[in-house]
Order: sequence, then structure tokens, then C-alpha cells
Amino acid sequence: MEIVDTSLISHQALWVTFVVTVLLGGVMQLTSFCTMGAIADLFVMSNLSRLRQWSLAIGIAILGVMLLSSFGLIDVSKSIYTSSKFMYLSILVGSTLFGLGMVLASGCGSKTLVRIGGGNLKSLIVFLVLGLVAYMTLRGFLAVIRINMLDTFFITLNSNQDLPSIVSAQFGSSRSSAHLLVGLILGGAFVLFALLDKTFLTFKNLLAGFGVGFAICAIWWVSGYLAFVAEDPNTLEEVFLATNSGKMESLSFVAPYAYSLDWLMFYSDTSKVLTIGVVAVLGMVCGSAIVALITKTFRWETFHNAEDTANHLMGGALMGFGGITALGCTIGQGLSGISTLAVGSFLALPGFFLGAYLGLRYLQMRLAPNPCA
Repeated sequence: MEIVDTSLISHQALWVTFVVTVLLGGVMQLTSFCTMGAIADLFVMSNLSRLRQWSLAIGIAILGVMLLSSFGLIDVSKSIYTSSKFMYLSILVGSTLFGLGMVLASGCGSKTLVRIGGGNLKSLIVFLVLGLVAYMTLRGFLAVIRINMLDTFFITLNSNQDLPSIVSAQFGSSRSSAHLLVGLILGGAFVLFALLDKTFLTFKNLLAGFGVGFAICAIWWVSGYLAFVAEDPNTLEEVFLATNSGKMESLSFVAPYAYSLDWLMFYSDTSKVLTIGVVAVLGMVCGSAIVALITKTFRWETFHNAEDTANHLMGGALMGFGGITALGCTIGQGLSGISTLAVGSFLALPGFFLGAYLGLRYLQMRLAPNPCA
């Protein structure tokens, strides 16, 4: 029997993840890819360019995962997004709070890392607060609130909650055929929404959409194929190496914040090891910093006043709690989750939009002149 070197496989997965996320961080810095910015552009200026970037990334991710699944390279049923337990209230509440928080904090989890790489000290504070609150929501007193109040509302489906599984169960077709059909329809629709606008067809926009979409697919391949061991020599069971959840993962930037802080604080504890999520956090910052330095856009930035500080602190806290509760952020649920065609991920989308809209309205009211002054 061939001996499986799990340590070597883990190291390979981590290095590939680092390279992919360095490139991704650079792409996001260069193209200004930002989910919060896309929603703000829509509501404030009726500009759809960055929303089309996001739509193109979603479409590419859906089509890419469909192909990876069709060729048997990954099994999306083994991700955290596609379980049969549909926690609708947690997803709605969490995504709404996350959307509100990302507006107050000037960006979502991925944008925070990009801004840190560009010299933004405000985002460094957001990173610390988000990671701390995320950890409390995972395992601390906020976890008790989340589990006992929100997670008790759920529906257990007869199949996994991804659309191909639901379609195949309803119509008696094979799941692979359903995945091809649904993936082509939805993935194609997202891509067409972006590409049918001729003004969108610029190098910057295409690089953002294709770059982010391919990065999501690449990390699915890393965790679901490269780091997958069908029979762990220690347990004789299948295992996804270098993941915190023990399942197949792609990019998400809430829980990895918590695990990054945990790894840094307890580095001497040999049980604390690097994972795909932790390495992705580092890669994003490095990639952004490299591009910022090359393009001479790196500059130190800090808080303007006490209200600006309070907004960012509250925003980081809301994203930490909301992202864990919703099972992901605008990258985790909004891209990685949707690429698996999970119903919960599609439910998170209106929550992100609603929360961001409320945040934008709040900031607009704060900036409006006071007629009684």
C-alpha cells in the first residue's frame, strides 16, 4: 500500500493557496474590486460597473465549480454550504448585520485585507476587532447566543441544499446532469449580465471579474482535490487537510481572521497549525502591498475623528458576528457559497444588500446638514 505523506500534501496546498491569494490581493488592489463599493455605487450613483465585476466573478466561479465537479475533481456536497440543514434565520440576520458592518468599516473582510496592504491603519484595527468578535461568535459567549437563539430556526431538507441536489431529487435525474443544467443557466446568466454592457468591457473590469472568479475555483481545487486524502493513515477515514472546518473550503474572510489571531497568539502550541484560511489572509495582504508599492499608491491612513473610529469599531464587530452567523461573508457566501449553488448562499445576498443599504442611509443622515444648527 502506498504511504501517504500528509505533511507534504498540506505544505503543497498551503503554498499554492499563498500564491493564488497573493495574485488575488494584487488584482483586488489594482482593480478596486469591492463588494461594498459595488453596492454603494448602485444605491448612491446608480453605477453598475463594480456590481458587474462581482456578477462576472460569481458567474465564472459557478461555471468553474460546475466543470471541476463534472470531471470528478471535487465534490461540493462535502462543503459547509451544502448541508441539508438550512438555517434560514441565522443566514438572514447574519448577512444583514455583515452588510451593515462592512459599510461602517469601509469594506468587507477581503477589502479590509487589501486596504491593510495599502497602508490603511483603520483597516488594521477593523481586522483585530473583526477577528476577536468572530472568535467569540465561534467559541465564546456570543456563540451561546447564536446557537441558542438563531441556529434553532432551521429546516432539514430531504437532500443537500444545493440546487442540483434539490432538482435531481425532485425530478429523478442524476445530480451531475442537474449540476450541468443549473450551472450553465445561472452561471451563464451572471456572466451575460456583466458582459452584455459594452461599457463594462475594459481590461480592469474583466481582470477583476475573471481574476476573482478563477481564484475561488482554484482554492476549491486546492482544498477539494490537492489536499484531499481518501484514507488518512492515522484514522483510515477521508480527510481534507489544512482546513479549519475539516471540510472542503474555498475563500472566506471572517472565520480565518479568528484562526489567524489564534495561530499568532498560540504559535508555540504545536496543535496550532497553518491552514488554507490563515495563509489566504496573509497572501491577500502581501499581494495588495506589492501592487500598492509598485504603483506608488501605498500611503498611511488613519482615523479622521472619534465618530470615524466608532464607526469602524462597530463595523468590525458587526462583520465578526454577522459573518460567522451567516456562515460566510460577501466572499464566503457571496462567491464561494454561491459557486456551489447552495440555497443558503442565495438567501444571504439580499441580506448583504439590505444591511449595506441601511448602513449607507445611516451615513447619509449623519452627513446631512442639520437645519436647526
